[in-house]
Amino acid sequence: MWASPERVRYCAPDSADRPPALRDEVDHDVLTLLPERLDTVVLIAAHCDDIVVGCGGTLLELCRAHPGVAVTAVTFTGGGSLREEEERAALTAFCPGARLQMAVLDLPVGQLPTRWERVKRTLEDLRARADPSLIFAPTAVDGHPDRRMVAELVPVAFPDHLVLGYEIVQHDSDLHQTRLYCPLAEPVLREKIDKMLENYGSQRDRPTFDAESTAGLARLRGVQCHARYAEAFRVTRLVLGMAPLTSDSPYSSGHS
Repeated sequence: MWASPERVRYCAPDSADRPPALRDEVDHDVLTLLPERLDTVVLIAAHCDDIVVGCGGTLLELCRAHPGVAVTAVTFTGGGSLREEEERAALTAFCPGARLQMAVLDLPVGQLPTRWERVKRTLEDLRARADPSLIFAPTAVDGHPDRRMVAELVPVAFPDHLVLGYEIVQHDSDLHQTRLYCPLAEPVLREKIDKMLENYGSQRDRPTFDAESTAGLARLRGVQCHARYAEAFRVTRLVLGMAPLTSDSPYSSGHS
């Protein structure tokens, strides 16, 4: 079982991160899933910087909470360019203490749907080498065709794994309602933004790649889970194990 459910009063990591008006509230029960173990994490991205923008704060928290975790990252575009250099430096910074392996492929940006066989084969090869506890990947409702196509192929290669789909602000207003959140303390959000801007110099002039848009989305998602800031994810399938499963049939002679 990947996670244990427990009932908590508030999902923010520290009471200081709660809005003042809510610090004394007692009726904001949230079901929180805490990893029992986290040995291997896989990060999948269509473009350089997708991972950091979509789940950089969560990644910082995860790697610090699980020293030595194995992290394997695959980015499908940007290989052989400045973007690859930025991606490698950024993921190293965002995976402190992790055993990090990464591959940056050189497929053309905006044309991944025409290269779906290469993408599918890469994911299948990754599955043959890794049995991850958790996967971060794009979401199938993303407005960008590259990310959407990758998101559709991830569960084909990893049908029995927990995949969290991260979100990225775009011009086409493709944000959707989410139900899964990772609260972030303000210092973690600030660290995410600082590391983003430091490592992806080629993207600083993009209006969707600045401190305000990153903090604004994090604040909105924080409000939705009673935290100051948060990153949000979509999950298509989540299996909860409340007790160890046995192979006994309920119709065997030992059952009445």
